[in-house]
Amino acid sequence: MDYLSILASKREGTGKKAMKSLRKEGGIPAVLYGSGTNTNLSVKPLAVRDLIYTSEFKLAELDLDGSKHKCFVKDIQFDPITDEIRHIDFLELIKGQPVKVNVPVNYVGESPGVKVGGSLMSQMRSIKIKCTPENIVSSLDLDISGVELGGAIRVRDLTVPANIEVLSVSAAPVAYVEVPRALKSAATAEAAEGEEETAEEGE
Repeated sequence: MDYLSILASKREGTGKKAMKSLRKEGGIPAVLYGSGTNTNLSVKPLAVRDLIYTSEFKLAELDLDGSKHKCFVKDIQFDPITDEIRHIDFLELIKGQPVKVNVPVNYVGESPGVKVGGSLMSQMRSIKIKCTPENIVSSLDLDISGVELGGAIRVRDLTVPANIEVLSVSAAPVAYVEVPRALKSAATAEAAEGEEETAEEGE
């Protein structure tokens, strides 16, 4: 996977007053966890825009005063009123050391159920996996070409590369094809007609 380069700066102050001042100056307080030490730092909103505001899973390389650190976003705190980013937790990637990350699902193929009017309804937008940094993928493929109307496809049906462990429950449904109301009504009407015909034949 490619790494998104992000310029960061170390910060000395850790109290509420210091972080309030940093935000007022247009910075975002953050912490880099890993390598046995935690580093307090700050980033600019524009620098992390493509990392945060996306449905894709992306890795980052923090340029911290000239020192490079490969990492990913572990947690984000948003302001409940303005929705601005209040704080970011980065977790450093260490070669050979497994990490747990959530990656999005990528649907491939065309569902027969969707072709006849059904709607593909997503139940799980991301899957939790465990692997080493060198084996991290941006998404996991899910082939929906066999999903009929009313059918579902589960975690165990995902296409998973070698050296990746899926931590999400294998039996959990990832998506299903919903039967549209019009088709349900038609099926109900046909069933009712069939019952009437059977009753008439009995008489």
